[in-house]
Amino acid sequence: MQGGCLSAAARLLEGAGVDERAERFDVIVVGGGASGLAAAIAAGRAGARTLVLERDVAAGLPILATGNGRCNVSNARLDPARYRDPAWARRVLGENPEDLLACFFDSVGLVTAEVEGRLYPVTRRAASVRDALLAEAARRGVEVVCGAEVLRAERGDAGWRIDVSAPARPVRYEGDARRARRALSAAPRRERTLLAHAAVLAPGGSSVAVCGLFNLAHVDEEPVLCPIACEVAGLGAGALSRVDGMRVEGALTLVRAGERIFREEGEVLLRSYGISGIVSFDLSRRVRAGDVIELDLLPGFDEEGLLGHLRRREERLGALADAHPRAAWFDGLLVKPLAELVLALADGSLASVARACRAVPLTVSGLAERGQAQVRRGGIPLAAVDAGTLSVGEGLFACGEALDMDADCGGYNLAWAWTTGLIAGSSAAETALGAR
Repeated sequence: MQGGCLSAAARLLEGAGVDERAERFDVIVVGGGASGLAAAIAAGRAGARTLVLERDVAAGLPILATGNGRCNVSNARLDPARYRDPAWARRVLGENPEDLLACFFDSVGLVTAEVEGRLYPVTRRAASVRDALLAEAARRGVEVVCGAEVLRAERGDAGWRIDVSAPARPVRYEGDARRARRALSAAPRRERTLLAHAAVLAPGGSSVAVCGLFNLAHVDEEPVLCPIACEVAGLGAGALSRVDGMRVEGALTLVRAGERIFREEGEVLLRSYGISGIVSFDLSRRVRAGDVIELDLLPGFDEEGLLGHLRRREERLGALADAHPRAAWFDGLLVKPLAELVLALADGSLASVARACRAVPLTVSGLAERGQAQVRRGGIPLAAVDAGTLSVGEGLFACGEALDMDADCGGYNLAWAWTTGLIAGSSAAETALGAR
């Protein structure tokens, strides 16, 4: 059957004047990350001859860095409100995305465990996720070419012609990415012409070049889910240097023009340049320069309750004003460096101390460590995408970070990658098999 299909394709291409030496596939997936592998698996399962083009030395390497090496594969409750465009996310994810992903994980042999609403592989190893995906792709006959650079892409009557530069011989990846990348940079290369009835774009968060090759609109990319650069209002940048590296189980409230627009509790990592940690990452999707973030050091109290606690504390321990050093008065409530920060903000009264504990004011200047961002916003504008099939053109589909959608931490972004990859791969296979 496969030979007959290829012969039919060859006759069509010959009539269109296409080079007969070209390699033919049903579906080509550009990008072998999380969404690209999901797309390739979906296409392969549908019976499409599928090829993955991956720029790096091996497919799936970005997966290894997710969740601090544990890979937070999804969330137990995929609330569309956690996505930048909730209405569009709901249209794509559907009513029960958790069930879809549970079936997908089970089908590739991946067992998950829930930790505080987040789903991880039961092994707590990101490598387990990558291994399961690659094994399933291989079982479905998916071919993978690594070190591949797309040079040209053109749509013709017979489908997509994609010219690529690839290593003349495969570069072996044996767990040391740096060594393999050095070998890749020195490896001899050759050009290959590939033909496919359909293509899926899954280049991750750097899609501008691919969009240019495929003549697609593109929204400028910017990092999100990264630390926030800020300083303590009224105290300057040096105030945070004294608490650099400290972790606080607190809460962050985003304030803009006097309006409180977002609040989330969790661990906050204080840095000399600002704040980091998961709660800060979620805020990084929403902040603007000039915003104020209120850091609540004691979210278990409301302000009135905290003030009552401080008054009772004076009755037991003596007046704050009489303590030497004053920061020691907070022992058991705040560690000394944080107590010193609170005292620097307060005017000495217990009411001002309570206010400072509940709302350390941090003035935002921008984002920090942008190169380490977990996700990049931007890519193909959603207005140019069919939400049902993820089509972005004739025989062309896109998924994952290639689409201009991002979400909070907690597995929402990887859930988007898996789901959109499965949709795009299935849609591409349907188009390709219909064109045979």
